[in-house]
Amino acid sequence: MAEEQNPDAEGMDEGLADEWAAAMSEAGETGGQDDVDDEWAAAMSEQEAKPVQLESLSAPAVPSGGVGSDLDLIMDIPVTLSMELGNTEIAIRNLMQLTQGSVVELDRFAGEPLDVLVNGTLIAHGEVVVVNDKYGIRLTDVVSPSERIRRLK
Repeated sequence: MAEEQNPDAEGMDEGLADEWAAAMSEAGETGGQDDVDDEWAAAMSEQEAKPVQLESLSAPAVPSGGVGSDLDLIMDIPVTLSMELGNTEIAIRNLMQLTQGSVVELDRFAGEPLDVLVNGTLIAHGEVVVVNDKYGIRLTDVVSPSERIRRLK
């Protein structure tokens, strides 16, 4: 079925085209950046810009308590203290074959001092003790702060 063209539709299309042509001619041939820049310049000139006064920055005030009061701020932060008996590397195949009663050999010798770690950082060595039916550790050697920093690098 062939569509018949509506003569009124053709007249509307021509009228719309004439409106667009008139609008484009009002915008000018450049229709571009110069007009936009002029509009922005006019808008900016209407604004009343005032300078802002900023306070001068200074070093934070030091509490009268000195260093001791600074340490008080961190004294209640919880950390994880752990003791490492030893470790080893095994293949996943061997790991999957472990059952109850299996023995895993560690890299430490019997009687060798254990590592004491705080949040994963070595801070001391010690030996296992039993206190009131619970395990504990007696520190035998504390790692110096300079040594801890050297090990981090």
